[in-house]
Amino acid sequence: MALTELAIKRLGKKSKRYEIHDGGGLYIRVALSGLKTWIFRYQFDGRPRRMGLGKWPGIGVAVAHEKHGLALQQLHKGIDPGALALEKKAKLKTAPTVKELLDEFYLVELSNKPSGDERKRLLKKDILPAWGKRKVADITRRDAVLLIDKVRKRAPIGASRLQSAMIRMWNFAAERGIIDFSPMVGMKRPKENPRTRVLSDDEIKKLWAGLDLENMDIDIFRPTKLAIKMIILTGQRPGEISDMRWSEIDGDVWTVPAERAKNRQENRVPLGRMALEVLKDAKSFSSPDCDYVFESSYKPGNALSRAALGKAIHRHWKEMKLDQRFTPHDLRRTLRTGLAEIGVTDVIAERVLGHKLQGLLAVYNQHSYDNEKRQAIIRWETKISAIIGHDNGQANNVIQFSTRSE
Repeated sequence: MALTELAIKRLGKKSKRYEIHDGGGLYIRVALSGLKTWIFRYQFDGRPRRMGLGKWPGIGVAVAHEKHGLALQQLHKGIDPGALALEKKAKLKTAPTVKELLDEFYLVELSNKPSGDERKRLLKKDILPAWGKRKVADITRRDAVLLIDKVRKRAPIGASRLQSAMIRMWNFAAERGIIDFSPMVGMKRPKENPRTRVLSDDEIKKLWAGLDLENMDIDIFRPTKLAIKMIILTGQRPGEISDMRWSEIDGDVWTVPAERAKNRQENRVPLGRMALEVLKDAKSFSSPDCDYVFESSYKPGNALSRAALGKAIHRHWKEMKLDQRFTPHDLRRTLRTGLAEIGVTDVIAERVLGHKLQGLLAVYNQHSYDNEKRQAIIRWETKISAIIGHDNGQANNVIQFSTRSE
């Protein structure tokens, strides 16, 4: 008999399981419980075979016929459709989930990059709650587009960075053989409008007052205040500052090792009088056995997180009466702009920031610029001191810190 939805619906329970033939080896089986399942019976290599095509009504007549037709095509090509289905099911069961992909992506690639922890944080925050338990192979381009659109409503820049991280992670999955092709192939990479936020002198003054350790009106964790001050004074990347270590400091020089630098080049950062005072204050908040200059309040023995700096500014910039919101990285741009204003040349200013020289300069100019960078930092601290109303006689005395291996 040719089965219809109505005919299947009318099939009732009997004293034992039974099957109704629909033609071409396709059956509907009715169990003792009344559960109805599509079955395909066929011969392969002279032996009887059977494969399930799904339960009714989830799999209706039309879909069952479609699955049956595909199985017949495979059979005619000399392929056992039941064995192939079992193989696919086994592979799917062991296929990596999105969470497992992220763990592998971090272990193999992100952990070796200075920005790796930040990329992992972006992916973990938005992808895992939505897709963590789903198989990587099940994620479609449409899934990605809808997720990115959702994030963009609350954080446009964050959505763009998330998209870039997702594109790379799914390319990584394809490279590792987890999937054959990335669903993100051809997805236009987002363009971010470069930020131009630079704090004015008046804003620097207000911010510095808000970062005063004795200013209880601005309720920021004191090591966080000191870390933000260090960005203002040295212009180094927020992640490099938050992960700063006592063992990297030798007198009045802080050496950011190549493995922690974004451009993978060691950077010797001169420390002026004000920066050394920040370190002196930080010493009183750092555990004796902790190598991190700015120790976390939540995880003793660990570094202050980069995210903590941004959160502190986000929560309190209005209380400090600044003109508009800013980020920790904007302080780095503020120093760079300030160096230009006081006459520091571009080459020296770029070296202060730890940027690589470009083009032939990078090949032929191997000068360290240590002395020039120190003079630039001294001039910058003089400017900061004038802004906040402090005397800036750059002392000759250097605060000595004991160094210890990690």
